[in-house]
Amino acid sequence: MLRKLAAPLALLLALTACSAEKGAVANDTEFVFVSPGGKTDITYAEPDRKPLAQVAGPSLMDPDKQIALSDYRGKVVVLNVWGQWCGPCRTEAPELENVQETYGPKGVQVLGINFRDNDRQAPQDFVTDRRLTYPSIFDPPGRTLLALKGYPRAVVPATFLIDKQGRVAAAYMRDLLASDLTGELDKLVAE
Repeated sequence: MLRKLAAPLALLLALTACSAEKGAVANDTEFVFVSPGGKTDITYAEPDRKPLAQVAGPSLMDPDKQIALSDYRGKVVVLNVWGQWCGPCRTEAPELENVQETYGPKGVQVLGINFRDNDRQAPQDFVTDRRLTYPSIFDPPGRTLLALKGYPRAVVPATFLIDKQGRVAAAYMRDLLASDLTGELDKLVAE
């Protein structure tokens, strides 16, 4: 009898624990983001933005070079998590190149994080074939994503707009067109 009650009681307890925080779930070892209301586009108002921990790693194209988000302080950064194995990333990459070409002169920098590509050659070919000019951090295990703790980071592609002070201003958990970013980028450039 006790065994029959244990499973339903454990399930009820787990469900209660998950609802303790709005927009987040705390489990035994890690904070896991749960998108509020299933949103794929989230903006963070200026007073609610928090600085990120250091996002840095080796350059995809030049393993001897380090790239850091802090290199672009004072610029708006479009931080994109991608993989050459990801179908939507293949469509999104030329759109992000368009953002770099259009908004680069206005103080915007696109920065990629190449994720889950264990061999450098395939993502390097991806960049070369698509003539992408913006840099990417090579991060197969996703260590740089730890800096985004508390933000949605379990989806690829994912894109984060980082304001001039290095704080997350928006997060997108879907593939994007350049036109999807223009409204928020215009606001951030003007800040």
